[in-house]
Amino acid sequence: MASAAATATMGTGKVVCVTGASGYIASWIVRLLLDRGYTVRATVRDTADPKKTLHLTALDGAKDRLHLFKASLLEEGSFDAAVHGCDTVFHTASPFYHNVKDAKAELLDPAVKGTLNVLGSCKKASIKKVVVTSSMAAVAYNRRPRTPEVTVDETWFSDPQICETNQQWYILSKTLAEEAAWKFSRDNGLEIVTINPAMVIGPLLQPTLNTSAEAILKLINGSSSTYPNFCFGWVNVKDVALAHILAYEVPSSNGRYCMVERVVHYSELVNIIRNMYPTLPLPDKCADDKPFVPPYQVSKEKIKSIGIELIPLETSVKETIESLKEKGFASF
Repeated sequence: MASAAATATMGTGKVVCVTGASGYIASWIVRLLLDRGYTVRATVRDTADPKKTLHLTALDGAKDRLHLFKASLLEEGSFDAAVHGCDTVFHTASPFYHNVKDAKAELLDPAVKGTLNVLGSCKKASIKKVVVTSSMAAVAYNRRPRTPEVTVDETWFSDPQICETNQQWYILSKTLAEEAAWKFSRDNGLEIVTINPAMVIGPLLQPTLNTSAEAILKLINGSSSTYPNFCFGWVNVKDVALAHILAYEVPSSNGRYCMVERVVHYSELVNIIRNMYPTLPLPDKCADDKPFVPPYQVSKEKIKSIGIELIPLETSVKETIESLKEKGFASF
């Protein structure tokens, strides 16, 4: 990898755009871009909301090289100004939360129409390569079995019909948004690369609680006496942010990149936390009596090829808990 000094000048003179910049992953992308010398145009829904902007304007380099733009996923053309004249765009804006009342309005439209809206602005601005934040949600949910001997990789695609039948609206939103992005790419000759992380954890830059960090918080704050009978993949936010930037900087990057350091059952996640924080009020039994859902493998080959070595899950868990404590979401 490049030396710190070389990395710091990598983006000098380059102007890039990050959509949904106040979000968890996006805030880290902005931070790493500024560290590398890029000038960053950051879109947020409301430039007047300090909860969306203060943590960004406080970053090193922000005073001179961060410019905030107001843009909304469902407002056609609202990204034109931010994207015009940029070298690349990192499209991370997409809603992620679980208590959905109206799936179409809250998740599906913003994810799909929002992606096409941003890509439309990129086409108008003649941008060569766009990096899109997708998700393992768009990869792993289909009829194929996921068991310990199975390795999920970039050739897998989630099946929208199954998502709809199971009412997995977030998974459906990411699946349809990525599908729409690839179709737009083919139809318009716009090169895209997608980054497909699983549950993203690690330190929080933003002042609000995001969905994946909340999953850890719920295990440590005594709010639950049981853990779900479920397996998730986990990955560190700093790795995910860096992968977006390398997807732009490494000329050979292409297609999709799965990002999962490890898939573990919730019981194993609880054990990892217990080993580090023995006094926390962790859940001690599974939510049901069924056999544990088995873990599976996710290939790391492709993500390693652009220079990413994934931070171990134990480190990510510790960073998340320390960050939740520091931000006042957890106290112990």
